[in-house]
Amino acid sequence: MAEESVLYALADGVARIMLNRPERLNSFNPGMHLALRAALERASREARAVLLTGAGRGFCAGQDLNDRSVAADEAPPDIGASIDLYYKPLILQIKRLPMPVVCAVNGVAAGAGASIALACDMVLAAKSAAFIQAFSRIGLIPDSGGTWFLPRLIGDARAMALALTGDKLPAETAAEWGLIWKCVADDELPAQAEALARQFAAGPTRAYARIKESIQLAATNTLAAQLDVERDFMAELGRSKDYREGVAAFMEKRAANFTGE
Repeated sequence: MAEESVLYALADGVARIMLNRPERLNSFNPGMHLALRAALERASREARAVLLTGAGRGFCAGQDLNDRSVAADEAPPDIGASIDLYYKPLILQIKRLPMPVVCAVNGVAAGAGASIALACDMVLAAKSAAFIQAFSRIGLIPDSGGTWFLPRLIGDARAMALALTGDKLPAETAAEWGLIWKCVADDELPAQAEALARQFAAGPTRAYARIKESIQLAATNTLAAQLDVERDFMAELGRSKDYREGVAAFMEKRAANFTGE
C-alpha cells in the first residue's frame, strides 16, 4: 500500500482518505488526481462521512511543479487545460458529496492544497499547520476555487492580502479569522478529526446532505428563494425514518439511532 498515492480505508461508516506522496509534500500529479477522485467516488457509494488528511509532515503542497515544465526552450504548459481536466472536477466532486467531509490539515496546505482543504465541510488543523496562497510567487492566481472560497470565508480585504502577498497564514490565525473550523494541538488532531467523522457517520445522513446543499444554494439565492429551498427540504426530511427516530429519541430521552434513511 505504501506506493499508492492515495490510501483508502472504510470502517464504521467513515471513509478515511489519505494523500500519500509524503516525499513531495503530497503535491498533485495526474496519477494522484485520478486516485483521489476514485476514492471520493467510492466513498460516495459506501460511506456516511469522509475524513481527508495527508501523510507525513504536510497536508498538500498543491501542484507538483515537476510536472509543469517552464524551460525557456519548451512550449509553456496549458495550465487552464489542467484546471479543466483535474482541479475543477475535483473541487466540484468534494462539494457535491452527499455526506459531511472532514479535513484534517496535518501540516502545510499550499496552493491548490489550501483550496482543496477549504472545499471540505469542516476543517481542523494542527497548531503547526499553515495555509499559503503561493500562486502570486510564481506569477499565477489562486485556483481550485481559491478566489471563490477566500472572500466568502474571510472577506475581501484579507482574501486580497493573502492572494497578493502569498504570505503564510498560521492555523491559529486561520481559525480566528473563520477560514477553518478549529485549530488543535498537533497530537490531538487525529483523535479529534476521527471523533468528528464518526459523529457524522452515526448521524442523520440525509439531513446532512440537505444542510450542505441548502447552505451552498444560499450563496446565490434571494431570501424568498432560500425560504422555498428550506420548505422543500423540510417537507422531504419530515417523511424520513431519521426524523421519526430523532423525535422518538427526544421524547424518550435516549440517544437516537440514525440509519441515514
